[in-house]
Amino acid sequence: MTETLRLATRGSDLALRQAGTVRDALSSRRRDVELRRVETRGDQIPDELIHRLGKTGAFVRSLDEEVLAGDADLAVHSLKDVPTEGMDDMVVAGVPERAPSGDVLVHPDGLGIADLPEGAVVGTGSLRRTAQLKTARPDLVVEPLRGNVDTRIEKLLAPGLQAEHERRLIASGEARAMTAEEGGADEGSESDGDAADDESGDEPEIDEEFETTVEEWFDSLSDLERSAMERKVETEYDAIVLAEAGLRRSDLFREVPTARLPREEFVPAAGQGAIAVTATDPDVIEAVRSAVDHPRTRVAVTVERTILGELNGGCVAPIGVSALVQGEHVHTRVRVLSTDGTEEVADTRDLPIRSHAKAAESFAADLADRGAADLIAAAREAAETDEGTRQEADDE
Repeated sequence: MTETLRLATRGSDLALRQAGTVRDALSSRRRDVELRRVETRGDQIPDELIHRLGKTGAFVRSLDEEVLAGDADLAVHSLKDVPTEGMDDMVVAGVPERAPSGDVLVHPDGLGIADLPEGAVVGTGSLRRTAQLKTARPDLVVEPLRGNVDTRIEKLLAPGLQAEHERRLIASGEARAMTAEEGGADEGSESDGDAADDESGDEPEIDEEFETTVEEWFDSLSDLERSAMERKVETEYDAIVLAEAGLRRSDLFREVPTARLPREEFVPAAGQGAIAVTATDPDVIEAVRSAVDHPRTRVAVTVERTILGELNGGCVAPIGVSALVQGEHVHTRVRVLSTDGTEEVADTRDLPIRSHAKAAESFAADLADRGAADLIAAAREAAETDEGTRQEADDE
């Protein structure tokens, strides 16, 4: 094993933060770690929804190939992105302690899912979240949303902040002055009079409707809100759904109002909130396992990924799987939905921790026999049809 471990990671802020936690854990064991930023296929197609990126693992394989080629010693991933199959040449060497695994609704005023008005537009790039939203609130309009965590939040905040800025400009008279300057108003016009008043040298006028000037209001905004002010958006969202873990790891959880979605209905993706460190070299695997692996998290995500793998759902079907170690059992909840959210197969079961992997296989088989396999097959067929339609359009 080399003196300095080369750790492959995506270049997004969230990915670098996750890689940083692994680097810090290894550094505490006196191992030097060098981060290698790698662009993945998922990064190369930023406007494509996750489930349309082709094979599972759009954000994973490019990193693992760095390890297989000898250009890196290990790679770090969000575990929910790691395929449950086709990983024979790689080992998940370490799974650090998991962050909160559930989903949250982000709304500018902190509204919960039940409080959203009828017809509200909610953004998500996830098939699972889309189906769960449609089941919980069929009246909502669910629109696609992709991008890094901060990008998604900016897309949500942009229209409201831009409208507020415009209101303040109009109330202060600055908008009329700017219009006069751009339009070259005639001498003596009302606009010229307003502009002359603005140049009197007095302090900026504060409209009765607002307690601060436009400049003071802008200065009070966070860096995230200022970035949102500059963003052009095609779709105006009333709310968006994000993973709580991503918000926390990006240090954005306190930046925006959030409401946790009930886990009974909004069952997280398998592995959500967990990080995976992959490697091939036995010495590296042992070093990672001893430094970062968290036994309870490893058991929980093994149950989740075993069920997902047995159901063969990948990322083409709306499947939520959540496991929590409770004493001698692993409390497990599974929810498989149709893509439109109108049909489902769901159940909860306490699996014995001593045989959790085998029990998870049995649980998955039971769900498949009860109709989950049919829902997944229908979702896969719909995804393949959609891919074929898009391919024909590309050919034309």
